[in-house]
Amino acid sequence: MSIEPALPPEWYPQDWLWIGFPHLADEWSGVIARAQEQIGAFASAVADSGQAVRLVVRDAATAARARSLVSERVTLDVQVYGDVWLRDTGPLVVRDGSGARAARLFGFNGWGGKYVMPGDTTIGADLAQSAGLAATRADWVLEGGAIDGDGTGLVVTTEQCLLNPNRNPHLARADLELRLARDLGFDRVLWLGQGLIHDHTDGHVDNLARFVAPGRLAVPRATGADDPHAEIYADAAARARDYGLEVVAVPSPGRIEVDGVVQPASYMNFVIANRVVIVPVFGSPHDADGVAAIAALFPGRATIGLMADAVLAGGGGFHCSSQQMPAD
Repeated sequence: MSIEPALPPEWYPQDWLWIGFPHLADEWSGVIARAQEQIGAFASAVADSGQAVRLVVRDAATAARARSLVSERVTLDVQVYGDVWLRDTGPLVVRDGSGARAARLFGFNGWGGKYVMPGDTTIGADLAQSAGLAATRADWVLEGGAIDGDGTGLVVTTEQCLLNPNRNPHLARADLELRLARDLGFDRVLWLGQGLIHDHTDGHVDNLARFVAPGRLAVPRATGADDPHAEIYADAAARARDYGLEVVAVPSPGRIEVDGVVQPASYMNFVIANRVVIVPVFGSPHDADGVAAIAALFPGRATIGLMADAVLAGGGGFHCSSQQMPAD
């Protein structure tokens, strides 16, 4: 039995989806305009499916830019924030046995001291307050992209991230498991090993393996002899099978490089909304196969592949930029 209150799985009905909108040009390697367009297409696709979307924008100028890109069904929400990765800086919303919602806020140290911008440590509380949620701040560092739950009390994460000394050096594995149970209702933990190469989050699991149903975990399958993540995928799948899970293989994008540097491109950074699943694609010859494989996992939802190469240049993907509000 899982411990209450609990963090619902992403396929649980949602009242709305928060999405962060890029606004700091220095963070986007000269591609901020395309990143804004790609985030705008993501927000519009969810909103046009009939689900409420709150696109978080920084000021009047970014609001005007966003409004020029998105569907009229998208609501703009002006907030003070730094980076757009609301999966990591936004609130995690739990529900108790009666269905009441509350926000869980965690320490944020810029993914181990790499990047901390004004607003990153306050946007979680600000979004919780704007949603009328009581908020509790935990006494340890955690990013939402580091965990993924299946709704039964089971959570998957990576050793590379959660056990990294740049997050909680005073906490051992057992301490982290106790805190996952206490704060988010996860009473069982599947520990995977490494995350993707050159992922500045130190191996967030939402770029490696995702639950698609209770006890069912999607993991990439290496595509091509030169896939740089082949061993990482194989290790993750083996650990999941050894744990007793059903593992579903999804073709990877294969080797994606920019200026000779391997990129952490992954179809696993998909977003499950009420009526649609949004899959990032990268101009790879394997994009169509990846989207089709994920579509087969969600027969009750439309599955849409959207270009996300510019979003990836900023260090993340569609899932990283969003955070759902579970239905009340």
